[in-house]
This record gives sequence, C-alpha cells and structure tokens, in this order.
Amino acid sequence: MQNIKDSFIDYLKSQSPVTSGKPNSYAKAMEVVENVFFEKTFSDAISIWDFINSENIEQIYNFVREQQNSEDGIFKDYKPDSYWKKGYCSAALKEFGAFLNTQNGNLFQSNSVAKDFKILEFIELLDIANIFLSKTLPFQFISALQTKPFIILTGLSGSGKTKLAEAFSLWITEAKEQYCMIAVGADWTNREPLLGFPNALEEGKYISPESGVLDLILRAEDDSTKPYFLILDEMNMSHVERYFADFLSAMESTDRIITLHPDTEEWKGCNVPATLKLPENLFIIGTVNIDETTYMFSPKVLDRANVIEFRVSQFEMGAYFDDPKSLKMESLRGAGAAMGQSFVAKAKEKEKGKVKNGLKDKLMPFFDKLQEAGAEFGYRTAAEISRFVAIYTELAEGCGLKENDIIDAAIMQKLLPKLHGSRNKIEKILKALASLCLVDSEKDGFQSNITEADIKYPLSYQKLKRMHERVIADGFTSFAEA
Repeated sequence: MQNIKDSFIDYLKSQSPVTSGKPNSYAKAMEVVENVFFEKTFSDAISIWDFINSENIEQIYNFVREQQNSEDGIFKDYKPDSYWKKGYCSAALKEFGAFLNTQNGNLFQSNSVAKDFKILEFIELLDIANIFLSKTLPFQFISALQTKPFIILTGLSGSGKTKLAEAFSLWITEAKEQYCMIAVGADWTNREPLLGFPNALEEGKYISPESGVLDLILRAEDDSTKPYFLILDEMNMSHVERYFADFLSAMESTDRIITLHPDTEEWKGCNVPATLKLPENLFIIGTVNIDETTYMFSPKVLDRANVIEFRVSQFEMGAYFDDPKSLKMESLRGAGAAMGQSFVAKAKEKEKGKVKNGLKDKLMPFFDKLQEAGAEFGYRTAAEISRFVAIYTELAEGCGLKENDIIDAAIMQKLLPKLHGSRNKIEKILKALASLCLVDSEKDGFQSNITEADIKYPLSYQKLKRMHERVIADGFTSFAEA
C-alpha cells in the first residue's frame, strides 16, 4: 500500500496546475504543520505521516477540518520560515484537508469496520500513553466492567484510578458525547445532580442537571450498541445511598426503570420522558479516596459493584523516579472505537454465568469463614463471581496469567470489600481467611516465615495482612481503609 505522504503528493499532481507544480513544497510545508501540531498536542514529535497510518487517524482528520480555516487556530502565529511567508503552510493544510476528504473511505476503513474486542491493544496503548499499571489490573478492570457495568476503584490517592477510567473511555468511544466525568459534590443529598427534577413552579417542565448525566443516559438508551461511560470522581464525597439510590435499585430490577416525572396529560409535551430505562451499555465507574472528608460505603453499595484496589509497589515507584514521563492521553482517543460494539455485546452475554469447574471447591471455604463474621455472600455475588471468572479467563487466554490470579481477583473484588469491624469481631476471621490464601491452608496465615512461594492468592493475602495490622493497631479495620 502506498504511504500517505506519497499519496498526498500524487493527489496534488492530479489537481490544477497551481498545485501540481508545487507538490514537494506542499509536502515540505506539511512538515512545518507537523511540528506545530505535535508541539501543541503531544509532548513528543513523531511523523505526521506515520501517525496518520495509526488508529488515531480520525483525530488528525477532525483537527485539520477544524483548524484549516480558523482565524484563532493554533497555526495563526507560526511563521518559522519562507514556507509560511509564501502561504505554503496554510495552503498545504487546506489541500491536506481536501485530500483527507477524498481519501476518507480508504483511510478510515480500519476504524469504521467493527472489530472484535482485544484487550492487548488497549494495554499496548496504555504504555504509549505512559499509564503504567500492574500486569493484572487492566484485566481486572475490563473483566469487572463486562461482568456488571458498575465498578468502584479505591486505593491510594494519585495511583491512577481516575486516569484508567478516563483512558478506557477515551480509547473505546467514538466521540466525547459517549462519556461524562463528574466530580461528586459534598452537598449531594439527593438525585438532582444526576437526574434533575420536575419544576415545582411550572407543571410539565423538567429541569435537567447541568452535569449532563441525564443527557448521557438518554443518548445511551437511543444508541444501545455502543458503550457510554459515567465516571463519578470522588464518589464518596457525599453519602452514595442518597444521590445514587435510584441507580442501585434499577441495576437489580428486571425492567431497570427510573421514574423521572408523572406520566399525566400535563406532562405530554415535556422534552424529558416520564421514565427511562437504565441502559445495559451504560458503564458506571466510581473512584474513591478515604480520608476525614469522605463517607464509607454501605454493604448495599459494595454488594452491587466490583471493588478494585489500586496500590503502587516500591518497584513501580522506583521505576517512575528513574524515568518520569508525562501522560499522553490524546494518543488513546478513539483508537479502540471499532471494538466498541463488540465490547458491549460481550457485556450483554448472559451465558457467561455458568459455574467454572472447581470454583465451588475454591470459594466455599471462604463462604464458611465469612459467615462467622456475618459477611457471607449471597446468590447475586456467587453469580457475579462465576461470570467474572469466565470473562477474565477468556480475556487472559494466552497472556500468561494463571487460574489462581483470576480466583485471587474475584476474592479481592467481591468477597473482602464487605469486611469491617472491631478486633474482637474480626481478628480471628482475618487469620482464617489469610490461611485460605496459602498453598497450605493449615498454616497460620500471619506467621513470620511466610514466603511468596507459600502464597496462593497474593492480592487477597496482602490485603488481609494489612487489615490485620490495622485492627491490631487501631482496634478497628475496614477494606477501604487498610
């Protein structure tokens, strides 16, 4: 296939004599354009021609269309050499936009044709965007989203919770209208910041929230094959049960209906429907930080979500100091959009709930020990763990992850988050659960000579160990604070 630069020159030669006599000058002018584009948009300069061959071609296409005739565009004050003085840069940019228009069908074909979802393509772009996570975290995150479209990201502040949510939303969506990031306010005492409210002074009028969340949900409802994302940053800045109760109820109801206003004659002309169905293609991601300004989650909330913890290891922090790099979020934009429909379709599959062979034997010992603390799991949790394990197993095929890694993630995300209590109530349970995380479950879970080789479920074991240390020191512990 002919490269983009040569195709552009051939295009110029095929046009009127004015452009056909200057193809190389226009190509040189495009190099000036390239320098400005990447100087303004990215921290590193790569060839504009190579970049056009990448998954991000649509980004440049839209950028060119917006900037080529803009009086306030980023090129307006850039006059580095004779190419600008002669008008070649502005003319080349305009011609390049026209060229992309003519090539739209060929150049965008790879983006417009739906493709099967492939997690490794996302992981590769995370590295390019300088978002560095543990090996298993992207698998946990995406498996949890496809298991149930509501997840909570907790852990160390500044460890990448919001950036991962934002990165995946940018990567898999076609347009910014498909995602919405909202900072939860400390004054949220009801659902109005998310869903709006009927105007009490004027019957038949509905006040939509300024956050744009209601509009996002309505768009998702009308466009059911593509993914939509609602990111609630600092979700526990207010009591979650107060402003999120309608969502929690709709998630578990058969019809998934949320009522907005009366369905009466006076409301017939309202631009907002009386009810809306919580779309299955709407994925809700909440981020959580724990300090004196925030509120704890109730078991009701935790039971309806996968809770993923973020931490930074000593090795990861050392690697950052050795080679600090700035984020390149724009390199993710739309790169996985062709996989959006496949991602939604997999999330809607119902047969993934079948229990994997051997899962019962691995989880029932945890049920027994959790029951002693009054934190045993119910049928919903069992079904979601079964589904999570099936999806994770499929995603991780050929990626070098072991079955124990998958079971470990399921225990960490669905069983441990509800653990909390005083030392008298929970210390023995923590020790018993830690023992179940060892290869030899007869060993004392917290004895000093435990090595990495002794641990079967490292994520869960380390979490239980931190909770145990906290309950010894403070007399109380909970999942989010340990």
